[in-house]
Amino acid sequence: MIILAFFLLHWFLSLFSQTFFLHRYASHKMFKMNTFWEKFFYILTFLSQGSSFLNPRAYAILHRMHHAFSDTEKDPHSPHFVKDVWGMMIQTKNIYLNYSKYNLEPEEQFRDKYPSWPLIDKIGDSWYTRIVFISFYVWFYVTFATAWWMFLLLPIHFLMGPIHGAIVNWCGHKYGYSNHDNNDHSKNSLPFDFLMLGELFQNNHHKKPNNPNFATRWFEFDPTYPLMKLMHWMRIITIRKTN
Repeated sequence: MIILAFFLLHWFLSLFSQTFFLHRYASHKMFKMNTFWEKFFYILTFLSQGSSFLNPRAYAILHRMHHAFSDTEKDPHSPHFVKDVWGMMIQTKNIYLNYSKYNLEPEEQFRDKYPSWPLIDKIGDSWYTRIVFISFYVWFYVTFATAWWMFLLLPIHFLMGPIHGAIVNWCGHKYGYSNHDNNDHSKNSLPFDFLMLGELFQNNHHKKPNNPNFATRWFEFDPTYPLMKLMHWMRIITIRKTN
C-alpha cells in the first residue's frame, strides 16, 4: 500500500503541475497569478517532476508549435509521422532540448511572456539533480517494496513528465471521439478524464485552446477545472474570461 500510495501521489502531483502550470499557465496564459504563487508552482513543478523536470519556457514553445501545426509534419509531437510512441518521444526530446538549451530561438509567433526562473531551470536540468531524485526513488522502493514486480514502476518515476506528455499526444490524437472538426486528428479519449486530469480532451482543447475548462459537453468532466475555480475563489489565481 505504501508503494501504491507513493506512485499515485507522484503520478497525480506531477500531472497536476504539468496540466496546471506548464500547459494552462505557461503555454496558454489561461489565468494570472502574482510572483509569489508563480514561484510556488514553479518549485512545485520542479519537485513533483523530479528527475524528469521540464523547462516551462521550452514546454510552452513546443506546445504553441503543436497547436499551430497540429498533426502536420511541423508538429513537434504528432503520432502520425512516427513509427511508434518511443519515436515520438525521441523526436519531441530533440526539439525540446534545442529550445531549453537556447540552441534555437522560436519563430516570432511563439514568443510571448512565459515563466522563467534560470536558477531552478539550471538546477532541474542538471544530471546531478536528476541522479539525486532517481536515487531517492530507488531508496524508497528498496525500503518499502514488498514484491519484485513493484520495481517495474521505477522507470515511470524516472521519466514521469515525458511519459505524461507521450500518453496525451499519442492517445489524444489517435483514440476516442470528436466533438469538433479541427482539421487534425485530435480526439477526446475519455469522457471523464480521471487518468490525465483533463489532458485527454484534446479535441475540445484544440477547438478552444484558451478555454480553462477542457470539457465541453454535459457528460464530460475535466478534474483540473474545479481546482482552478477553487483557486480563483481563494484569489490564488485569476481566471481570464474567454468568449
